[in-house]
Amino acid sequence: MPKIGIANLPLHGGRVPKWLFKRMVKLSKGITDVIIHEYGREEFLKRLSDPFWFQALSCALGYDWHSSGCTTVTCGALKEAINPEEYGFAITGGKGKASRKTIQQIEEIGDQYNFSTAKIEYLKYSSRMSAKVDNTAIQDGHDLYHHVFFFTENGFWGVIQQGLNSETNYARRYHWLSERVDSFVCEPNNSIMGEKRQESVLNMTSKKSEPSQRTCVDLVNDNPRHLRSDWATLTLHNNQKTLDNWIPGKEKSKPIECLNMPRSINWMKMKEIYDFQPKNYEELLSLRGVGPNTIRALALISDLIYGDKPSWIDPIKYTFAHGGKDGVPYEVNRQAMDKSTAVIKSGIEQARIGDKDKLNALKRLHNFFSVYQ
Repeated sequence: MPKIGIANLPLHGGRVPKWLFKRMVKLSKGITDVIIHEYGREEFLKRLSDPFWFQALSCALGYDWHSSGCTTVTCGALKEAINPEEYGFAITGGKGKASRKTIQQIEEIGDQYNFSTAKIEYLKYSSRMSAKVDNTAIQDGHDLYHHVFFFTENGFWGVIQQGLNSETNYARRYHWLSERVDSFVCEPNNSIMGEKRQESVLNMTSKKSEPSQRTCVDLVNDNPRHLRSDWATLTLHNNQKTLDNWIPGKEKSKPIECLNMPRSINWMKMKEIYDFQPKNYEELLSLRGVGPNTIRALALISDLIYGDKPSWIDPIKYTFAHGGKDGVPYEVNRQAMDKSTAVIKSGIEQARIGDKDKLNALKRLHNFFSVYQ
């Protein structure tokens, strides 16, 4: 599975000044030139999929290290700087409305690279599924508003996307890399980073959720009236107030949000799914119209009625802001960080930019790295 990491970042309002963005584009082009020349396109893609490396790059370009805007602005600067025909490396999508152009841009650039129809369809599917997983299969309260899909002329791809929690005003960033793809619905969380671990996050991509996945597929492939009966049983008022009893240690506490059953389900859509008969959970998740409510309702029914529990553990691994320097949950990989910093430093030093730009970029990179010393 390709997801490489997650980073939580505070939401900052406003727009990047034009003078700063212009310089970010110039510097990002210089760094990209060197890294692709020295290491190749696939290695550059791998670097972008590393949250620490991407964060260091953002700082070197001149953006706040902990701002949610570092994701959108850095991706925007890279997209402006990189010509797909020149580099054999394409960046599609973006923030808000730009994210909805991803599929069209994949088609256009895929044609430029002389990709087969099957290859273009695979890339489009990968773009859609990465968003579907992070917005629907993993329910952590962050709604996606930024989606950038990278791919090379050799067909390797990666994703950087970001979601916003409107209650906390924090954004969470998700990184993907194609070479790690085994399944879109099994263990996507390899090196996940975030501001803090949340309680009761529905994670249907966890390996622990596999029994629940199978039950969910069985549920939708059975006659919808049986599913409707199960749903009605769990949404009765007398039952709803005691759903927290199903979580160990919560028997005497008030109902918790993670067990709130959706109050409405699109039964016309459930009938369409039944007629389609999905073969597995990935196929179920990929269907249009299967959103967070449907996935949540099926997961709760599989748990509370049939005993197949999904994972409610936040897939976050360690906090970005503190870098895990206290060793909780585990130490930062200092060797990897040193290597990432060295690569960016080399890119800056060799880039065809002015000495002042080089000096300022190196200072920003040093300030970022010193946080983790």
